[in-house]
Amino acid sequence: ILTDPVLLCGPIIAEYLSVPSVYFLRGLPCGMDSEATQCPNPPSYVPRLFLYNSDSMTFAQRLKNMLIRVLEFAYCKPMLTQFEELVYEIFQKNVRAIDLLSRGSVWLMRYDFVFEFPRPVMPNMVFIGGINCDQKK
Repeated sequence: ILTDPVLLCGPIIAEYLSVPSVYFLRGLPCGMDSEATQCPNPPSYVPRLFLYNSDSMTFAQRLKNMLIRVLEFAYCKPMLTQFEELVYEIFQKNVRAIDLLSRGSVWLMRYDFVFEFPRPVMPNMVFIGGINCDQKK
């Protein structure tokens, strides 16, 4: 199944049908993409999404990056609870959203590694940057 895993409906269907899933995404909130692929994501090195920091951060930026990472646990959990309840109703077992996402076969990342900050990636993460770009007139 080719799906955007932001709403987790595609991964739930893929798991239910026992078919491989290919994720087509720009990024997931709360660092779920790094956690699901077990990719290293140290807050002192990798800038958080929407903070607009570069890979060479000052101490204050690193501290802010760390605080945002800690706060993500507070505001991401309620967002994922409804999907985890849905997964429990379907499969009759507790499955975390991260565990469901970790079953993705290939992650097609819609950004270019050259223009983003350097960060570790796993072998099943493929960069396809520019696929959504329009030709300049």
